[in-house]
Amino acid sequence: MRYVVSAMLVVVAVIHLLPLSGVLGNERLAVLYGLSFNEPNLAILMRHRAVLFGLLGLFLLFAAFWPPFQTVAFIAGFISVVSFLWLAWSVGSYNAQIARVVIADIVAIACLIIGVVAQVYVRHRG
Repeated sequence: MRYVVSAMLVVVAVIHLLPLSGVLGNERLAVLYGLSFNEPNLAILMRHRAVLFGLLGLFLLFAAFWPPFQTVAFIAGFISVVSFLWLAWSVGSYNAQIARVVIADIVAIACLIIGVVAQVYVRHRG
């Protein structure tokens, strides 16, 4: 079961690392989100967002192999995924690329739930 915890954190880490490619420029952001990022301020914000997702993804990956950090990683993962899903649901009318992100975050939340259940199981078994 200990491997299940790590595996779920790795999957969530990969999901969070995928947007990191947006740091490479407006063209990559356009592929990721199906929008134009020609306005410089929006491009700066979205590229910075890509960096932050990269940091979170790296932390999740690190925590997958360092159990003392796993609880914090699960909390951070849940905050990231739930906040995005809530925003997508509350705003609605998103494009196909954002719909892919919604699906990825649904997969991520399932992995986070499985990982937390496995973590609790491992802790209670000693």
